[in-house]
Amino acid sequence: MRYRLDVVASSVVDVVRFAGGWLFDRAMAGWDVSVLLTDLADQPDGRPLQILGAQVVDLEVALASVESGVESRPRPQALAAAADLLGCDPRVRQGVLQALDHGVTEVTLWGETWPAELDDSVGLVQHRLSMAAQMFKAKALAAALNVGGAAESSIGHTEAFRSGLMACPSVAADLVPAG
Repeated sequence: MRYRLDVVASSVVDVVRFAGGWLFDRAMAGWDVSVLLTDLADQPDGRPLQILGAQVVDLEVALASVESGVESRPRPQALAAAADLLGCDPRVRQGVLQALDHGVTEVTLWGETWPAELDDSVGLVQHRLSMAAQMFKAKALAAALNVGGAAESSIGHTEAFRSGLMACPSVAADLVPAG
């Protein structure tokens, strides 16, 4: 059985910019990484996520399979989302809050704004990108932004997140508290 990471976001660029290196490192560690986009029709190209080793899924399709009771996808051990979606998409908000309440799924959020109500539930963590992750993230970001070449100079060595870890030992050994 492989670990699963489901990532919920509104855009390919957002995922690559904020979490691309982490997703690549998880995929290379053997995780099944799926990016569930809130509006797949508005996304020009899923290739940047494929560069990182992630599969692209329409959030509506994934939610419909859960609601119908015929889940074609196993539940993930980890869930990641753009923090700004919690304020504007009730589906994402409900899923993240349920995952935090039940404590059986690692929840990771990224972005520049954080819902104040989650301050007690999630702590600041960092992921140190492997050299390969930095290179693949640069290629994926260049593809997402439709610029020639790569964006190596703009790729940092770490990515910062807020994470609510489950009560038992986490499968998130690559996330360490910031500080």
